[in-house]
Amino acid sequence: MRLRSLLFVPGDRPNRMEKALGCGADALILDLEDSVTLDAKPAARRAAADFLRLTKGRIPLLVRINPLDSGLLDDDLAAILEVPPDGLVLPKAEGASTVEALSAKAPGIPVLPIATETPAAIFQLGSYTSVSDRLVGLTWGAEDLPAAIGALGARDETGRYTAPYELARSLTLFGAHAAGVAAIETVYPALADADGLAAYARRARFDGFNGMMAIHPAQVPVINQAFTPSAKELAEAQAIVDAFAANPGKGALRFAGRMIDAPHLKQAKRLLEYTDDSH
Repeated sequence: MRLRSLLFVPGDRPNRMEKALGCGADALILDLEDSVTLDAKPAARRAAADFLRLTKGRIPLLVRINPLDSGLLDDDLAAILEVPPDGLVLPKAEGASTVEALSAKAPGIPVLPIATETPAAIFQLGSYTSVSDRLVGLTWGAEDLPAAIGALGARDETGRYTAPYELARSLTLFGAHAAGVAAIETVYPALADADGLAAYARRARFDGFNGMMAIHPAQVPVINQAFTPSAKELAEAQAIVDAFAANPGKGALRFAGRMIDAPHLKQAKRLLEYTDDSH
C-alpha cells in the first residue's frame, strides 16, 4: 500500500468523502474521533459504513476510531466492520499492548497507531516491533501531547517544534523503521501556507518519513510531490547500483566527485525498491 498522502475526511460529512476520492490522495482516513462531535458520532458511523460499502476497493480507506478507553470504540467497530476498512487509525495509542487490544476486537485489520498523544506513549515507541505484522505504519501528533501535560504549545514563535516535540517526532520515525513499517509524518495545520507545507513535507522525506497526513484536499498534491522521487534522484540511484555491480570486489567507490560505500548502495536500492512498489 503506497502511503505518500493520507487525507482526513470528517465522518459526518459524506459529501466531502465523495469529493475526496478525486483529490489524488493515496488513502483516505474517515474520521470518527476529533472532527466529529459526540452528538454527531452515530450519524458519522453510518456515513462511514455506507461509504465503505460503496467505495471499498477503489482507494485504500482507513477509519480513525475513538480511543480504547473512550467508551465509544465498540459502537465504532460495530458500525464499520461489516465491510472492513483497509486499516484502523488508533488515537491515544500507548505501544504494542494497545495494538493487541484493538486487534482482539477487530482481528485481521491493520492498525496505524497515533503513537505520541499521551506522556506514557512516548516510552512505548520501541515496543511496536513486536506487533509489526499488524501495522500499516506508525504516525504521531503534536496537538494532544502538549495539552496532556499543560504545555502552551508544541511550536515556537518561528513555527518550528520545540525540543520535546522534536523528540516525539524523532522517536516515532525510528520506532517505525525499527518495526519495518511506514513512518508517517503528522499534519501541517496552516492551510493557507502552501510554501510552508512544501518545505515541511520535503524535510519529512529528507529525514526518513515515507508519507504524510493531510487535512485538506489542496494539501495532497504538494505532499505527493514531496514524497515522489524525482527523475534525477532515480537516475543517480540507478547509477550507484550499476557502479557497484560493475565493481563487485570493491566496498567503496569514487562517484560523481565523492566517495560512496555500502550505506549509499543501500539507500539507492531502497529508493528504487520504493518506486517499484508504488506502481
